[in-house]
Amino acid sequence: MSETRLIPRTRPMPRIPTPSQTVGPFYGYALPFTGGPEVAPVGHPDLITVHGYVYDGAGQPVPDALLETWQPAPDGSRSGAPGSLRHDPVTGQVIGRDGVGFTGFGRIATAADGHYAVRTLPPGGVPYLSVLVFARGLLHHLYTRAYLRPDPDDALLASLPADRRGTLLAAEERPGTYRFDIRLQGEGETVFLEFR
Repeated sequence: MSETRLIPRTRPMPRIPTPSQTVGPFYGYALPFTGGPEVAPVGHPDLITVHGYVYDGAGQPVPDALLETWQPAPDGSRSGAPGSLRHDPVTGQVIGRDGVGFTGFGRIATAADGHYAVRTLPPGGVPYLSVLVFARGLLHHLYTRAYLRPDPDDALLASLPADRRGTLLAAEERPGTYRFDIRLQGEGETVFLEFR
């Protein structure tokens, strides 16, 4: 019967770099929910659409970003209706909104071409929607605003040079439809906010 012996290695093994990986996290599984882009009841007479594209630093569309929008109701209230994330009582699956109440909250995944669209009501008391951006490669989500109209009394807009201010202004394409593109870095990078 032979005996197996472990012989200690006198030289360390060379270290070989591992292949690079795309930085997560990835949001396509649990965070999107049914009716996420429908912040207001469909068919509401004051419904507006805010849409656009999310671009990376090379100007390429980001096909798997996730946006959240937060806003007050048209009357300026910030409580919102309950029901943004309803669950089926039998299966526990997320079934989205009830389609009746205004919640003030939206969660929208970008399409394969980087496009997103949210249908909501005009915010009361402020000229903007608050926007959070989650995307691959971001270790922390980004905060910004989509202004539906310029406001000379807005402290944030007033503090920015004109070329940077323009990255926060949504363009009205036609009545009730606004385009707001988000550039994560590079030329024309969207202004992002830092909260402390």
